[in-house]
Amino acid sequence: MATPQDQTDTTSNAQKDPDNWTTGDEEMTGAQRSYLHTLAQEAGEDPAQYDGLSKAEASKKIDELQAETGRGA
Repeated sequence: MATPQDQTDTTSNAQKDPDNWTTGDEEMTGAQRSYLHTLAQEAGEDPAQYDGLSKAEASKKIDELQAETGRGA
């Protein structure tokens, strides 16, 4: 069961700025790449331009494209 402390914990990766991720400089995951390509296509962009991004860079670009395409939360 979640405690009030758990609910206000801002140190989880879901809450952290990607620039502060310990593994942010690593190559993006396969799931990030796939979703980024899907979002890029929906936004009318060339998905290949995002190949080679780090995990942190991919996360930020996903956020941007989600907002642009209306897929974001």
